[in-house]
Amino acid sequence: MAQEQTIAQKQYLTPFNVVAGMIIIVGLVLTILRFTKGIGAVTNLDNNNPWGLWIGFDLLCGVSLAAGGYVTSSACYIFGLKKYHSAVRPAILTAFLGYALVVFALNYDVGRPWKLPYPIFYSQGTSSLLFEVGLCVFLYLTVLFVEFTPAAFEWLGFRKIRNWVLRLTLVLTIFGVVLSTLHQSSLGALFLIAPSKLHPLWYSGYLHVYFFISSMFAGMSMVIFEGTLAHRWLHDKMDDTHLAEANGVVLGFGKAASFIMMGYFGIKIIGIAVDNNWHYLTTGLGLWFFVELIVFVLFPAILYSVGSREKKTLLIRIAAVWTILGIILNRLNVSLIAFNWHLPSADRYFPSFMEIGTTIFIITLGVVAYKFVVTRMPILYEHPEYKEDH
Repeated sequence: MAQEQTIAQKQYLTPFNVVAGMIIIVGLVLTILRFTKGIGAVTNLDNNNPWGLWIGFDLLCGVSLAAGGYVTSSACYIFGLKKYHSAVRPAILTAFLGYALVVFALNYDVGRPWKLPYPIFYSQGTSSLLFEVGLCVFLYLTVLFVEFTPAAFEWLGFRKIRNWVLRLTLVLTIFGVVLSTLHQSSLGALFLIAPSKLHPLWYSGYLHVYFFISSMFAGMSMVIFEGTLAHRWLHDKMDDTHLAEANGVVLGFGKAASFIMMGYFGIKIIGIAVDNNWHYLTTGLGLWFFVELIVFVLFPAILYSVGSREKKTLLIRIAAVWTILGIILNRLNVSLIAFNWHLPSADRYFPSFMEIGTTIFIITLGVVAYKFVVTRMPILYEHPEYKEDH
């Protein structure tokens, strides 16, 4: 008995569990402070900077990096690319957790969580872009939940309801793509109402287009990145099908991402020409714009194309991480760094350590939830009782 208890303790007291547990404890303390002392006690926000890290990273980055759900499901079920089927459930799970955590994180910024449903069910402000974003995120989170349920039903043994939900796959996929098109672009359109605050190099009448197009290669990169981590740490949970199709997913998504990123690079240059903002490129923020566009868009796009042509998955996996960092940089540039760019340095916003700690806490919750689900449900493998249905 004592030996069994020792083995059980070793299974739970892993480095991952210990670190995650410590982060969660600190995060809970910060959560208590936020909702008892107010937002001013834990953030550096003010009237000039009402949106900070929790919007710039947790919301804007979270939504864009969760785009792998609609990208992968549409590739498989709308375009008929069945070779990506093994990537659908991991992508849907990542997207569902991503959107769920976006809504969870929004409570920290808005406060009064019990009033979060008010804009949709009580006082519809239909003339607001935020209403459209909120409604689409609410509906798409529901779609992702339904798309995720077949794995849970297989795990629970609910065959009939699982089969019923599977009949809705195509409808849910189409609905999900439509909703993603709307809210991914609307997040960029939010900043169109602040032309005097956002730097001209990032402000554009095509900002909503930029956000939607970048969400596509962000989602593909996240699928590659998530698959890389899963193969490294959860290899024992994968079946032969997932292992055999893994490189095909990486190569296919890498090739697609390279084309989309090149197109994105081109329309960004066209946007500068249309707005005649060439003179801003010689300023300090202009050089920073070059860093974002050249280093974090053009270079990883080239790396994607070389990796796809030479069939080198390592290059593509590196490009995926590089691209994710670029997406994060772009969203932070739009929402924080290039926002209120005219203010003196003393009045510029920089997140407090408690804001950063809360963000790390929310990310950790997502990683823990992902690990909990994939170690119990048929996400990275086909359930043996349902193999004929896949």
